[in-house]
Amino acid sequence: MNSVAIIGAGAWGTALAIQAVRAGRSVTLWARDPARAAQIAATRENPRLPGHLLPDAIRITGEFPTGDALLLALPLQHLREVAARLSPGGPVVMCAKGVEAGSLKLPLEILDEVLPGRPAAVLTGPNFAHEIAAGLPAAAVVAATDPALRAAVVAMLATPGFRLYGNDDPVGAQVGGAAKNVVAIAAGAVIGAGLGENARAALVTRGLAELARLAVALGGRAETVAGLSGLGDLLLTCTGASSRNYSLGVELGRGRRLDGILASRSGVTEGVATAPALVARAGRAGASVPICEAVAAVLTARITVRQAMDMLQSRPLRDE
Repeated sequence: MNSVAIIGAGAWGTALAIQAVRAGRSVTLWARDPARAAQIAATRENPRLPGHLLPDAIRITGEFPTGDALLLALPLQHLREVAARLSPGGPVVMCAKGVEAGSLKLPLEILDEVLPGRPAAVLTGPNFAHEIAAGLPAAAVVAATDPALRAAVVAMLATPGFRLYGNDDPVGAQVGGAAKNVVAIAAGAVIGAGLGENARAALVTRGLAELARLAVALGGRAETVAGLSGLGDLLLTCTGASSRNYSLGVELGRGRRLDGILASRSGVTEGVATAPALVARAGRAGASVPICEAVAAVLTARITVRQAMDMLQSRPLRDE
């Protein structure tokens, strides 16, 4: 797979385009707005990823591209609409994380509904876009049930500075990528409210247990969540100041209203839409996710951050 088309010119899609060129691929980057595509092409810089010039080898376009492989790096809530526009062709690599509002589906489930039978993999892990663009050391997971597809995607994107691991549990990998954003909001809220590092450490650890329970309930494996797509992503998102979900949680903990926080942002904070959908999906599967439930309640202003922590702390005592 030598030609790569990246659907979505946000920070993550742009960083992946830079990485694909670094790996020696021919790259096309698609932006939804043709005017924005023209601006990025002219300046060779994306305002969503400032400070990183795009190599000349990246072709930026507002017209839907084709390639040996398609990387979908767009907000999860827009995935269904865009996937319906994909032309027949090579495999799809899902780079979006979350649970779709309404349908409660994971990314590959959406794709299979829109494009049944299309070969697909998931790229996920603890990756901040600006660090990938800068070529800093990082690792990620390529999850797919087809070993040949996993190997092909790894070969397509891996470089010495971007280590990729294969995984045959795409369900577990997707659950980790979705739920970590919700737990990160909780972790940020704890710090923003001044509840302490002890509370954050406890919350992140118990959040990992929720990820594992949900992954198993949906047909994945608990050990997948202990890897890069679960624990790794959780550590980064729950501690890194660059995390949109963590920083949103910090602002909630300081008492800011959700609508005001979102109005001041240009990028999408996936955990906001994912939280209620994840809770509903967990309920359908019979999985207990009290931290995610608390986040959903805080986001809808049904309870405060301190009330949420009190509820979690007062749950019945039991063995870990």
